[in-house]
Amino acid sequence: MAAAIENIMATQAVTQLEEVFRAHQVCVLKAAYRVTGSMADAEDVSQSVFLRLARGTFDSGRISNMESYLRRSAVNAALDLIRSKGDREVVPVETANQEQSISSVSPERAVSSLEIKNWLRQQLATLNPRAAEMFALRYLEGLDNPEIARTMGTSQAVVAVTLHRTRARLRKGFHAFRKGAS
Repeated sequence: MAAAIENIMATQAVTQLEEVFRAHQVCVLKAAYRVTGSMADAEDVSQSVFLRLARGTFDSGRISNMESYLRRSAVNAALDLIRSKGDREVVPVETANQEQSISSVSPERAVSSLEIKNWLRQQLATLNPRAAEMFALRYLEGLDNPEIARTMGTSQAVVAVTLHRTRARLRKGFHAFRKGAS
């Protein structure tokens, strides 16, 4: 009898997980793509997010906002991936080709844009993980400060101060980057 109950509960958990996957897979993939800039890396990140969810004892009732939870997980996993790549190139060839094939953009501007995106991804990997996550949620995912505060379990003031300091650090680094690129 106990085995039958465990079987039923396991089946329900799998069904819940399938529903969550269907409902949120695109959101997770997009969040990962915006951070990594690579569809292949985004797919890997998406897969790892859902695998981690499946490995735990899945109960969607324990998570109050599934979309926020999964988006945050995707951003964190994508940042981890970027950090693990270190100094290796993080912008794939297919992205470079897509950007350079846009006829309304000059090749110089497309290369410059690609360099800036690559620089930003590298800088995100060097930030404090919490600051990088807040920055990604705000500027790559488009969440506002109250949403970030709720998602990360902190106050809006902490989010605002962290984002201000992060922008200042990135701005300073960007000026140095532009001088070096000139």
